[in-house]
Amino acid sequence: MPADLAVIGLGHLGLPLAQAAAAAGIKTLGYDPDPRPAAELAAGRPPVSGSLSASEIRRMLSGGFRPTTDPAELGRVRTAVICAPTPLGPDRRLDLSAVGDAARALAARLRPHTTVLLESAVEPGTTEGYLRPILEEGSGLRAGADFHLAYSPSRLDPGNRAHGQANTPQVIGGLTPACTESAAAFYGRVSDKVVRARGLREAEAVKLLETNFRHVNIALVNEMAVLCHDLGVDLWDVIRCAETKPFGFQAFRPGPGVGGHGHPVGTVGPHRSLRLVELAGQINERMPGYVVQRCATLLNEHGKSARAARILLLGVTYKPDLADQQGSPAPEIARRLMGLGASVGYHDPYVTDWRVHDRPVPRADSLYEAAATADLTVLLQHHRTYDLQGLAVKAQIFLDTRGASPAGAAHRL
Repeated sequence: MPADLAVIGLGHLGLPLAQAAAAAGIKTLGYDPDPRPAAELAAGRPPVSGSLSASEIRRMLSGGFRPTTDPAELGRVRTAVICAPTPLGPDRRLDLSAVGDAARALAARLRPHTTVLLESAVEPGTTEGYLRPILEEGSGLRAGADFHLAYSPSRLDPGNRAHGQANTPQVIGGLTPACTESAAAFYGRVSDKVVRARGLREAEAVKLLETNFRHVNIALVNEMAVLCHDLGVDLWDVIRCAETKPFGFQAFRPGPGVGGHGHPVGTVGPHRSLRLVELAGQINERMPGYVVQRCATLLNEHGKSARAARILLLGVTYKPDLADQQGSPAPEIARRLMGLGASVGYHDPYVTDWRVHDRPVPRADSLYEAAATADLTVLLQHHRTYDLQGLAVKAQIFLDTRGASPAGAAHRL
């Protein structure tokens, strides 16, 4: 059965787009070469941890969403959106192999007048310099003449209840003005507002700027956290006061590391680097080690050694109230604590089984009992279900890396 839309890649980017399209009444095909996501979705189960609920998947299916692993079906759609992952490679640049695989699968079936969109995070110039040749060579069609080609940066914020696909402005940039308008026509069906960039590279650079903005500002407050601790200054009170300024300031808060799916991109092209972004990455990558250092110091101050200490980690996901562990600093912190000889356990209401380098970490069944018996309890992620006042009272030593506990109730980062 023909579909209006094919979402290529059923991961953290593709699933929410497919959900929004199905909710808007668009007949949507979800393609992924991996049979597992398609099978899970067809059975009404979410394939990505912490993404959509089973009831949301069922609504998508009843609304006309259809998952598949058959690339032949890609030749029967009017619009195709590539939502393939682009993780960082060993050279710290974005790995485009999944985007290339998706493009080749589509190119072999690409029909004239199809609108092809890329949402994956890429460097400026990728859509035209990398994606376009694959599509043209595989299809024999010309972008901008025989089919439309455009880029739209994904602005997904998992777990954000205030801003979703519909009420978040969608930026688009096309190879030609006609490509831009064709993309605008599609996104106008799923988003309330469409913002037209001047072209492909401008739209791609929007994603670069937005992602790097987050990482650079988190690095700034992480560095401030270390400085303020050394000076005996309450950073959390500093932030509370600073955010009352009605202009020129946006509050960010420190933490044990930076998780999530959006990677900072400090290297762009073979000879260009964003030095500030590279430095920010180095600062943020040091935070798990700093947390472990603070753990060891707190234990020493209480006459205990990290060796053989019982340490309870609270919250191992990268974001509060979600099960997604992508990029979470928790595994690195646990690994370093184990390296010091500590006995590490964890609690997380969203994670029932947790492994660090294939080594199972014991899960606390009784949260308050575990906090009372542990030599040190460390809050890594503030899930709403945690009563931090009560946990701080129960714990022998409580380190709050999120500044979420009441003032004076715990040691803060």
